[in-house]
Formats: sequence, C-alpha cells, structure tokens
Amino acid sequence: MAAKTAWAAFPHDAKAFAYAGDALKKAWPKLHAGDAEPFPDAKRAGALIKAAGKAAPKGVDADTLAQALQDAWRAFHRGDFKAAFDAGEKLGPVGASVAVKALGIHATYLVEDEAEQLKRYQQAAKLAEAAVAALPEDANSHYRHAFALGRYSQGLSIAKALKDGIAGKVRAALDATLEREPKHAEAHTAMALYHAEIINKIGGMIGGLTYGAKASEAEKHIKTALKLTPDSPIAHIEHGNVLMLLHGDKQEDAAAAAYEKAAKLKPADAMETLDAAYAKAQLE
Repeated sequence: MAAKTAWAAFPHDAKAFAYAGDALKKAWPKLHAGDAEPFPDAKRAGALIKAAGKAAPKGVDADTLAQALQDAWRAFHRGDFKAAFDAGEKLGPVGASVAVKALGIHATYLVEDEAEQLKRYQQAAKLAEAAVAALPEDANSHYRHAFALGRYSQGLSIAKALKDGIAGKVRAALDATLEREPKHAEAHTAMALYHAEIINKIGGMIGGLTYGAKASEAEKHIKTALKLTPDSPIAHIEHGNVLMLLHGDKQEDAAAAAYEKAAKLKPADAMETLDAAYAKAQLE
C-alpha cells in the first residue's frame, strides 16, 4: 500500500511553515478555515477518545493524543506528508482526518502515476470509512470520505463514477458534512464541483432529474466557499473550474482571473503552496 511506495518530497521551501510550539494554535484558525478541523487540544482529544470508544488508540490518554495529533498536523502543514500520514494512521480513526488529508493532497500533487494515485485515493477512502463508523458525528469523518471518493471518481471519469454509484456516495457524504458543519468551506467547494461536473457531463436536464444537480446550486456553494475562505487558493481554483464546467469558453476570462487570484495569494502552509503553484502552472 501507499506506506511502502515512494513519497516524493515537498518541492518548495517549507521554513515558514514550521508552526513550532504555540505557533500552531495561533495560526490554526487561518490554517483550518477551509476544513473547520477543531484544534486538537487535550479537551478535544478526550472527546475523541470517548466518542471513538473501542476504536480509540489503546492506552493513550487525552494529553498524549493531543500532542500526537498536533505533531501530525505540524508535519502536514510543513509538507512532510508521509510523517503526517504515518502518525495519523497509527492513531486509527481518531487520526484519520490528518492521515486522509496528507495522503490525498500528496497523491493529488506529488504522485504522477495515475494507477498509484487511484490506489492511494482508495486507501484514503477506507481510512475515512473507518472514521465515519467510529466518529459519525464528526464533520470531517464525512468530509474526508467525500474528498477521497471525489478524487477517486475524477480519476475514473465522471461517467464511470455515476454508473458505479460513487457520485451518490460523494453527495451523501457532503450532505452529512454540511449538516454537522454548515461553515465547512471545502465541503461547499466540493458540493459546487459535484453539481457542475454532473451538469457538464450529462447536461442540466438529466443531471437535474437523475442526480439533483443544478447550476444554481453549484454557483451558490462556490460563492459560500469564497465568502468563508477568501484567502484560500483552492477556493479560487475551483471557482475557475466551476465556471469552465458550467459555461465553457464563455467564461474563460473569468476562470483565468480566478486562477490568477489563486496564484497570487500568500500560502499559509505546504498545501496552499502546492495549490498556488498549480494555479500558476495552469496559467502558463
């Protein structure tokens, strides 16, 4: 599985993203504006242990878990995705949020082989499924599941994803996320893409009748995401993608402007650096 395969290193300077000691907590609201992940202090860790019950890591108290989660997130933010994944995976469902995010972002940007990418998205989806079972009330259990399945379905082709019922699972997981956390910007972004991709693939009428996909919903969700995270490169990138999916060449200039905005934003961590670099590359 992914742990045994090569993990390409983060290709940019990560010095600014160390977030040692108290710096992590201070930067947390900005770092997690997109995914609404609660800061893993001892109180949060204790609640996770209690909620996970038998699925909680054995013999780990709240303080130890808090420290382990903070260190895993530090590794994620500085671009040491393998360390973040390994640390999160070791903690089982309570560490799945950081493990899935690290595995998914790394696969998206730093794995070139498409078959390997798909394998990693499948692995991420399995970890998220276990988190949904153990922590069903946690918004990010559902969101990480939607993210992994969504990335997997994009690798397959939207048509196959629809036929295999994956699109329906993504939609259900995003609904579950937004029910628990209405201000989850990344879930709004993903929901906008869900509507836009289906309409782009099978048309507004069939998309609407069969999957409840609506252009107005895509526009509403991406607008919400941009309002919640105006400084997030990915929100602007996906805004450009939604415009292209829904309107094609008619909105090419507006889409390019969205990408330009993403490329110019100052990244807060390694993930945002990769997002912004991707936007820049698309413009060249």
